[in-house]
Amino acid sequence: MTLAINENRLAKPGPQNAALRDYDSVRRAIAFISERWRAQPAIEAMAEAAGVTPDELHHLFRRWAGLTPKAFMQALTLDHAKGLLRDSASVLDAALDSGLSGPGRLHDLFVTHEAMSPGEWKNGGAGMTLRYGFHVSPFGSAIVIASDRGLAGLAFADPGGEQVSFADLKRRWPNAAYVEDHDGTAALAQRVFDPKLWRPEQPLRVVLIGTDFEVRVWETLLKIPMGRAVCYSDIATRIDKPKASRAVGAAVGRNPVSFVVPCHRALGKGGALTGYHWGITRKQAMLGWEAGQVGLP
Repeated sequence: MTLAINENRLAKPGPQNAALRDYDSVRRAIAFISERWRAQPAIEAMAEAAGVTPDELHHLFRRWAGLTPKAFMQALTLDHAKGLLRDSASVLDAALDSGLSGPGRLHDLFVTHEAMSPGEWKNGGAGMTLRYGFHVSPFGSAIVIASDRGLAGLAFADPGGEQVSFADLKRRWPNAAYVEDHDGTAALAQRVFDPKLWRPEQPLRVVLIGTDFEVRVWETLLKIPMGRAVCYSDIATRIDKPKASRAVGAAVGRNPVSFVVPCHRALGKGGALTGYHWGITRKQAMLGWEAGQVGLP
């Protein structure tokens, strides 16, 4: 079955397409806010940019993130990101030192992970069969890739960009065989994006493929609590490579399991919301959504 069929499915009317339209409205509002946050625009201006009425935008944001548009705007400003960063060193140290239990445990999704062996990494997934599906998420269309060992890939796409995003994700596992399995990956997608399913007794298993350095960076990202952020230099220090901030940034960009391995919580120097592989607006959306989940102002 071709990707064109997937795209047609996404274009059909129904709850899935309605959810994607909701995200598209949110995405346009976020893009507007990110360009004008210093002016603190009124909800009427946000709604016009999103193509909905002020009331519709208000209810959409409340349903989508548990926040009003004004509170969401505050959560997306650079000042907010810098506020998260102020305590990053102590927060990260606490998360790393506390192991896998308590408030600073591995990750809010209760993730357990394993890295592919050097041989498996070198072979690029040769001999593996990976299942994939396109699913609605709070951040647009999500491409979920699963192996028999757990979640092996997660990427995002805006409408019409599914094929490009899928091809990008496949490059992480270039020699694997791919089988479309929308129904078989649906439960995994729900497990990732529904906080009610984040249970410590049922950890989400993630399979990582990368160099030793990349895996160390991703393991450090997994220890950043929801609602917090760190800069690349913090991560470099934690993996005993204090001068490798640029290499850390590159490794963050090659993360094969977006959102679950929270590369969106990594910020540039001084708390800047630097580039994100799946778009800076989506990174802002994730930070704002998480702010709503943990009740940040």
